[in-house]
Amino acid sequence: MKGEYLMVHDDTTSRAPERLSRDQITERIRALGEWFHNMELGGVATAPRHFLGDYPRCKWREFAHALPATLTGKTVLDVGCNAGFYSLEMKARGAERVVGIDADESYLEQARFAAKVSGLSIEFRNMNVYEVAELGERFDLVIFMGVFYHLRYPLLALDLLREHVVKDLFLFQSMLRGAVGGLSVEDDYAFENTEPFKHPGYPKLHFVEHRYAKDPTNWWIPNKPCVEAMLRSAGFAIQSNPEPEVYLCRSATRPDVALVGGEGVVLRGRSQGVPR
Repeated sequence: MKGEYLMVHDDTTSRAPERLSRDQITERIRALGEWFHNMELGGVATAPRHFLGDYPRCKWREFAHALPATLTGKTVLDVGCNAGFYSLEMKARGAERVVGIDADESYLEQARFAAKVSGLSIEFRNMNVYEVAELGERFDLVIFMGVFYHLRYPLLALDLLREHVVKDLFLFQSMLRGAVGGLSVEDDYAFENTEPFKHPGYPKLHFVEHRYAKDPTNWWIPNKPCVEAMLRSAGFAIQSNPEPEVYLCRSATRPDVALVGGEGVVLRGRSQGVPR
């Protein structure tokens, strides 16, 4: 109701709880710009007219059952956290520590406000997926939702995540386009055999030179066989596919692939030319 006050705890400072009215929350939500995550903060929706509906909650409902019902004592890393919807959900499931990272400061401001209004202690950092080695720790669960197809170097990102931050569970999602299967890929093909590449079910990444869906950050859109092959190649064992675009994986032994120097991921840090 108008004039109703909400007690808001700031988990990043020691100051006393702040009192925000519904009107103040509404004003702050508007001031933080356009939201991609629709959440209810103090009874106020952040993106009530989202073109995908009640997003990402409508998607979350389709695969929420695949994750542990309780995360007590667990650590979670949310890569590309946006406004923090999944970070908040993991904290609500009892995660001991949740870290959300994103390269867009405007999203992080939204996420910090959402956590503040929700009274949840979540750490948010401005960094991109290529910098995860700088975190210097592994997490029980790493969330990688809605990021893959925005990357110019998607397999590098998977390699870095597997090598540096995934301890056990890996929750992955990507937009998919093209064939969903229909071809059993062999371990090897003769050089002159070009037929497999003509099959729509062969693992493929579709490159977007300009824009897709009016978004200049859409670079690579895989088909389903491709994303599954890339996950395996990076050292993830697929446990389930609870929603068409979502995979729950576990850290596994990396396949015997040829990597420069034989030391795992070729590019390990900013000094090695990892893009910011």
